Amino acid sequence: MYLKFVLGVLLLALAGSAIAADQCPLLRSRQADPDIATRIAAVACDEHVEWYRPFIDSDGHLLSSTVAEAESRNLRSGAGPVWLRVAAYWRDASLLRQMGGYQGANECGFASASGGFPAQACRSFVVDQPWSAAFISWTMQRAGVPGFLSSASHFDYVRAARKNPQGSPYLFLDPQTAVPAMGDMLCYVRTGSVHGYSGLAEIIDGGAKGLKMHCDIVVAANPNGDSRAYLVGGNVQQAVTMRVLNLNASGRFWNLPMRSQGEVPCSPDAPAACDFNRQDWAVLLKLKPQAQLASMPPVRMLPPPRTSTAQPACCVRCVLGAVPEIPRCPVDGTPVVPTTPEPDSE
Repeated sequence: MYLKFVLGVLLLALAGSAIAADQCPLLRSRQADPDIATRIAAVACDEHVEWYRPFIDSDGHLLSSTVAEAESRNLRSGAGPVWLRVAAYWRDASLLRQMGGYQGANECGFASASGGFPAQACRSFVVDQPWSAAFISWTMQRAGVPGFLSSASHFDYVRAARKNPQGSPYLFLDPQTAVPAMGDMLCYVRTGSVHGYSGLAEIIDGGAKGLKMHCDIVVAANPNGDSRAYLVGGNVQQAVTMRVLNLNASGRFWNLPMRSQGEVPCSPDAPAACDFNRQDWAVLLKLKPQAQLASMPPVRMLPPPRTSTAQPACCVRCVLGAVPEIPRCPVDGTPVVPTTPEPDSE
């Protein structure tokens, strides 16, 4: 009887520590914290909770997924559908103008949850265009990170950390040796070839203008001594998803799952090769200390997320039979083209 009691207490303790390891439910309320790293984590955490806390465990398995980017289901707080929240990442990070050449981008500037035009066009844009970099840019702006370069491409702010370390709020470090902390970003390259830290540095130093990448935000590292890092990224399995990675006793990533050239692809025939954490992890963007960030030009902090209900006065790509009817905008004969590199593929 005593043995059963002891085992029960141990199981409850283990369960409690596992629940407490995710700091997001507590962190999300600290978005006005004086510490910039805390604000970054709090904003990312708040979104993760809003998306019903999907996560990938340290074995690379997706264990929870409730909603996806295109759905009309409301966020956890009831603050509008998830697809409209993705549109807000683009709009509030001031990236829609840069994406003006892509169908549906202009309509996302005034899309609403009421349906009709321009909701359909904006919703298509949300599905068609990778939004992970928009999520990062929105998070950094809302957290008021000085000197951050917002972009539809992760490569732009990764390159800025490498080429302009004085002007960037981040330092370009090797993820295999650096110690991750709250507010940092861990990034991988999304191409067939494996680059790693040295390969990515060589590409940037060689003057490359673009490279498909993805970055996650470190929201906690070794909380309560559990030897894990918790990261949140947008458009990870079509949601704002948490990723869990192991740390060693020194606080560095332990056995970081790395892609290798010519490896066996994931399939029903090779389930051991299936791991959402196995990527070409190429850089840890290390957030500079608070004192250094304070000397950089301030960035306007975004207000809390909102759902726009304003109706446009005219449309660019009008939908036949749209309700309500909206007149076509004047045409000046100048074609609309993207002003930034194509967003990172997901």
